[in-house]
Amino acid sequence: MENILKELKFDEKGLIPAVVQDVTTKEILMVAYMNAETLKMTLETKRATFWSRSRQEIWVKGGTSGNYMNVENVKIDCDGDCLVVLVRPDGPACHTGNRSCFFRKIDGDKLTEDTSRTGVDVFLAEFATIEDRKRNPEDGSYTNYLFNKGEDKILKKIGEEAAEVVIAGKNRDKDEIKYETADLLYHLAVMLADNDMTWDDIFEEIANR
Repeated sequence: MENILKELKFDEKGLIPAVVQDVTTKEILMVAYMNAETLKMTLETKRATFWSRSRQEIWVKGGTSGNYMNVENVKIDCDGDCLVVLVRPDGPACHTGNRSCFFRKIDGDKLTEDTSRTGVDVFLAEFATIEDRKRNPEDGSYTNYLFNKGEDKILKKIGEEAAEVVIAGKNRDKDEIKYETADLLYHLAVMLADNDMTWDDIFEEIANR
Protein backbone atom coordinates (compact mmCIF):
# COMPACT_ATOMS: atom_id res chain seq x y z
CA MET A 1 0.00 0.00 0.00
CA GLU A 2 2.85 2.40 0.77
CA ASN A 3 4.14 2.01 -2.79
CA ILE A 4 0.71 2.93 -4.14
CA LEU A 5 0.48 6.01 -1.91
CA LYS A 6 3.82 7.20 -3.27
CA GLU A 7 2.26 7.28 -6.74
CA LEU A 8 -0.48 9.67 -5.61
CA LYS A 9 -0.31 13.46 -5.43
CA PHE A 10 -2.29 14.52 -2.38
CA ASP A 11 -2.88 18.27 -2.02
CA GLU A 12 -1.50 20.44 0.79
CA LYS A 13 -4.26 19.15 3.09
CA GLY A 14 -3.45 15.52 2.29
CA LEU A 15 -6.54 15.07 0.11
CA ILE A 16 -7.20 13.74 -3.39
CA PRO A 17 -10.48 14.01 -5.37
CA ALA A 18 -12.36 10.76 -5.98
CA VAL A 19 -14.95 10.44 -8.75
CA VAL A 20 -17.49 7.74 -7.94
CA GLN A 21 -18.80 5.89 -11.00
CA ASP A 22 -21.38 3.12 -11.35
CA VAL A 23 -19.43 0.10 -12.63
CA THR A 24 -22.42 -1.14 -14.65
CA THR A 25 -24.01 1.97 -16.16
CA LYS A 26 -20.81 4.09 -16.16
CA GLU A 27 -22.87 6.96 -14.73
CA ILE A 28 -20.96 9.49 -12.58
CA LEU A 29 -22.63 9.35 -9.18
CA MET A 30 -20.72 11.80 -6.98
CA VAL A 31 -17.36 13.42 -6.24
CA ALA A 32 -15.73 13.47 -2.81
CA TYR A 33 -12.26 13.55 -1.26
CA MET A 34 -10.05 10.86 0.20
CA ASN A 35 -6.89 10.96 2.25
CA ALA A 36 -4.39 8.13 2.69
CA GLU A 37 -6.35 6.63 5.59
CA THR A 38 -9.75 6.61 3.90
CA LEU A 39 -8.27 5.18 0.70
CA LYS A 40 -6.83 2.32 2.74
CA MET A 41 -10.21 1.84 4.43
CA THR A 42 -11.99 1.86 1.07
CA LEU A 43 -9.71 -0.85 -0.32
CA GLU A 44 -9.94 -2.96 2.84
CA THR A 45 -13.69 -2.73 3.48
CA LYS A 46 -14.80 -2.46 -0.17
CA ARG A 47 -17.10 0.40 0.84
CA ALA A 48 -16.38 3.91 -0.43
CA THR A 49 -15.00 5.94 2.48
CA PHE A 50 -14.08 9.62 2.32
CA TRP A 51 -12.81 12.55 4.32
CA SER A 52 -15.48 15.15 5.01
CA ARG A 53 -13.95 18.59 4.56
CA SER A 54 -16.92 20.32 6.23
CA ARG A 55 -17.08 18.07 9.29
CA GLN A 56 -13.37 17.24 9.36
CA GLU A 57 -14.00 13.55 9.93
CA ILE A 58 -14.02 10.16 8.21
CA TRP A 59 -17.22 9.54 6.27
CA VAL A 60 -18.43 6.11 5.12
CA LYS A 61 -20.87 6.78 2.29
CA GLY A 62 -24.16 5.16 3.31
CA GLY A 63 -23.19 4.82 6.96
CA THR A 64 -26.37 6.68 7.94
CA SER A 65 -28.70 6.07 5.00
CA GLY A 66 -27.68 2.51 4.16
CA ASN A 67 -26.94 3.60 0.59
CA TYR A 68 -23.45 2.12 0.56
CA MET A 69 -21.18 2.38 -2.47
CA ASN A 70 -19.75 -1.15 -2.82
CA VAL A 71 -16.33 -0.83 -4.41
CA GLU A 72 -15.33 -2.99 -7.34
CA ASN A 73 -12.15 -1.19 -8.36
CA VAL A 74 -10.17 2.03 -7.91
CA LYS A 75 -8.38 3.67 -10.82
CA ILE A 76 -5.67 6.35 -10.74
CA ASP A 77 -5.25 8.94 -13.49
CA CYS A 78 -2.00 9.44 -15.40
CA ASP A 79 -0.85 12.33 -13.19
CA GLY A 80 -1.73 10.55 -9.96
CA ASP A 81 -3.84 13.45 -8.72
CA CYS A 82 -7.35 12.02 -9.10
CA LEU A 83 -9.11 8.71 -8.43
CA VAL A 84 -12.07 6.97 -10.06
CA VAL A 85 -13.92 4.65 -7.69
CA LEU A 86 -16.02 2.06 -9.53
CA VAL A 87 -18.96 0.93 -7.39
CA ARG A 88 -22.19 -1.01 -7.23
CA PRO A 89 -24.52 1.34 -5.32
CA ASP A 90 -27.01 0.06 -2.76
CA GLY A 91 -29.18 3.12 -3.32
CA PRO A 92 -29.15 6.77 -4.41
CA ALA A 93 -25.80 8.54 -4.20
CA CYS A 94 -27.29 12.00 -3.62
CA HIS A 95 -28.76 13.24 -0.34
CA THR A 96 -31.70 14.58 -2.40
CA GLY A 97 -32.72 11.02 -3.23
CA ASN A 98 -31.51 11.25 -6.80
CA ARG A 99 -29.48 8.34 -8.13
CA SER A 100 -26.63 10.71 -9.01
CA CYS A 101 -25.54 14.03 -7.53
CA PHE A 102 -25.29 15.25 -11.14
CA PHE A 103 -29.02 15.45 -11.82
CA ARG A 104 -28.99 19.06 -13.07
CA LYS A 105 -27.70 20.48 -16.32
CA ILE A 106 -26.93 23.95 -17.69
CA ASP A 107 -29.71 24.98 -20.05
CA GLY A 108 -28.88 28.38 -21.48
CA ASP A 109 -28.76 30.76 -18.52
CA LYS A 110 -30.55 28.47 -16.05
CA LEU A 111 -30.24 25.09 -14.39
CA THR A 112 -32.79 22.41 -15.25
CA GLU A 113 -33.25 18.85 -14.04
CA ASP A 114 -31.80 16.27 -16.40
CA THR A 115 -34.51 13.63 -16.77
CA SER A 116 -32.86 11.74 -19.62
CA ARG A 117 -32.19 8.04 -19.04
CA THR A 118 -29.90 5.69 -20.90
CA GLY A 119 -31.00 2.29 -22.11
CA VAL A 120 -29.16 0.67 -19.22
CA ASP A 121 -30.94 2.99 -16.76
CA VAL A 122 -34.31 1.81 -18.06
CA PHE A 123 -33.17 -1.82 -17.88
CA LEU A 124 -31.99 -1.49 -14.30
CA ALA A 125 -35.05 0.51 -13.16
CA GLU A 126 -37.38 -2.20 -14.48
CA PHE A 127 -35.30 -4.92 -12.86
CA ALA A 128 -35.29 -3.07 -9.53
CA THR A 129 -39.11 -3.03 -9.66
CA ILE A 130 -39.19 -6.77 -10.38
CA GLU A 131 -36.85 -7.49 -7.45
CA ASP A 132 -39.00 -5.28 -5.19
CA ARG A 133 -42.12 -7.23 -6.19
CA LYS A 134 -40.29 -10.45 -5.30
CA ARG A 135 -39.39 -9.11 -1.84
CA ASN A 136 -42.63 -7.17 -1.27
CA PRO A 137 -45.53 -8.82 -3.13
CA GLU A 138 -48.35 -6.56 -4.30
CA ASP A 139 -51.94 -7.63 -4.87
CA GLY A 140 -52.84 -7.55 -8.53
CA SER A 141 -49.24 -7.43 -9.70
CA TYR A 142 -48.60 -9.41 -12.90
CA THR A 143 -44.99 -9.90 -11.78
CA ASN A 144 -46.15 -11.50 -8.53
CA TYR A 145 -48.59 -13.63 -10.51
CA LEU A 146 -45.62 -15.04 -12.45
CA PHE A 147 -43.55 -15.61 -9.31
CA ASN A 148 -46.48 -17.36 -7.64
CA LYS A 149 -47.06 -19.63 -10.64
CA GLY A 150 -43.39 -20.59 -10.63
CA GLU A 151 -40.67 -21.36 -13.13
CA ASP A 152 -42.79 -23.43 -15.55
CA LYS A 153 -45.15 -20.48 -16.13
CA ILE A 154 -42.26 -18.01 -16.42
CA LEU A 155 -40.39 -20.20 -18.91
CA LYS A 156 -43.56 -20.83 -20.92
CA LYS A 157 -44.07 -17.06 -21.23
CA ILE A 158 -40.47 -16.63 -22.42
CA GLY A 159 -41.08 -19.23 -25.13
CA GLU A 160 -44.30 -17.51 -26.20
CA GLU A 161 -42.72 -14.06 -26.29
CA ALA A 162 -39.67 -15.35 -28.19
CA ALA A 163 -42.02 -16.77 -30.83
CA GLU A 164 -43.78 -13.39 -31.03
CA VAL A 165 -40.43 -11.68 -31.61
CA VAL A 166 -39.65 -14.11 -34.43
CA ILE A 167 -43.01 -13.37 -36.07
CA ALA A 168 -42.51 -9.62 -35.66
CA GLY A 169 -39.05 -9.86 -37.20
CA LYS A 170 -40.40 -11.89 -40.09
CA ASN A 171 -43.10 -9.26 -40.66
CA ARG A 172 -40.42 -6.52 -40.53
CA ASP A 173 -42.83 -4.39 -38.51
CA LYS A 174 -40.73 -2.05 -36.37
CA ASP A 175 -43.52 -1.17 -33.93
CA GLU A 176 -44.34 -4.84 -33.47
CA ILE A 177 -40.65 -5.70 -33.04
CA LYS A 178 -40.26 -3.05 -30.31
CA TYR A 179 -43.36 -4.17 -28.46
CA GLU A 180 -42.64 -7.89 -28.57
CA THR A 181 -38.93 -7.49 -27.77
CA ALA A 182 -39.81 -5.39 -24.71
CA ASP A 183 -42.19 -8.16 -23.57
CA LEU A 184 -39.47 -10.78 -24.05
CA LEU A 185 -36.87 -8.77 -22.11
CA TYR A 186 -39.32 -8.24 -19.26
CA HIS A 187 -40.03 -11.95 -18.94
CA LEU A 188 -36.31 -12.73 -19.17
CA ALA A 189 -35.76 -10.30 -16.29
CA VAL A 190 -38.40 -12.11 -14.21
CA MET A 191 -36.63 -15.41 -14.94
CA LEU A 192 -33.28 -13.93 -13.86
CA ALA A 193 -34.78 -12.63 -10.60
CA ASP A 194 -36.42 -16.01 -10.00
CA ASN A 195 -32.93 -17.56 -10.23
CA ASP A 196 -31.40 -14.92 -7.93
CA MET A 197 -29.48 -13.42 -10.86
CA THR A 198 -29.33 -9.90 -12.32
CA TRP A 199 -28.54 -8.32 -15.68
CA ASP A 200 -25.02 -7.77 -14.32
CA ASP A 201 -24.46 -11.51 -14.66
CA ILE A 202 -25.40 -11.29 -18.33
CA PHE A 203 -23.34 -8.14 -18.94
CA GLU A 204 -20.33 -9.86 -17.39
CA GLU A 205 -20.75 -12.91 -19.63
CA ILE A 206 -21.04 -10.75 -22.76
CA ALA A 207 -17.96 -8.74 -21.75
CA ASN A 208 -15.97 -11.96 -21.34
CA ARG A 209 -16.76 -13.19 -24.85
